[in-house]
Amino acid sequence: MIATQTEVTELTDITIRRISVSDMDNNVYLLTSKAEGTQVLIDAADNARAIAGMVAAGSGDCSDWANLQLIVTTHSHWDHVRALEEVATHSEAMTACGAADENDIAVPMDLTFENGDTAELDGFELEVIELRGHTPGSIALVYRDPHGPAHIFTGDSLFPGGLGKTDSPEAFQQLYADVTQRIFDRFDDDTVVHPGHGAPTTLGAERPHLREWEERGW
Repeated sequence: MIATQTEVTELTDITIRRISVSDMDNNVYLLTSKAEGTQVLIDAADNARAIAGMVAAGSGDCSDWANLQLIVTTHSHWDHVRALEEVATHSEAMTACGAADENDIAVPMDLTFENGDTAELDGFELEVIELRGHTPGSIALVYRDPHGPAHIFTGDSLFPGGLGKTDSPEAFQQLYADVTQRIFDRFDDDTVVHPGHGAPTTLGAERPHLREWEERGW
């Protein structure tokens, strides 16, 4: 299986790399600290070989030798974890996910996150936001760029054009409440959203459609 071309976003302190894997267009993200070489992988969805290639290429994004320290799974759905076991086995990185999804992921987790937790790494940190509804333990990860807009990695909870799939009206209302209160009410319009599938967007592009999403119920 061949991944699409790597997309690279250069920020002042970190580099964000993205590849799309599988016929479901799953995004895999790699964040690398330019000063420390610390790396975080978000969603080892599929194609471990392509992921390894992206991690290796990320060594060129820093002044020191890169070190993959953490693999975060945004939620437990099968299409986001197909390469997790292989990638984790071939690295020394810790694995992590939202606490309520831990039992639904076959690969053992070294860490679990709750809403408001912070993953503190050498060179940068990521804030954890729990977005319940797509799965019970779905999480988003926030990088607050000190030199520009925030970047939020939302898994399958928020996309360009709407929220992620839910299985009941109650689950939709929970996800809608979390996304509006914990993301749209807290972050500026220039905040960049990096979804689990497809292209990035901004909160400013999506904010005018919140009422429409609520009314349609998906």
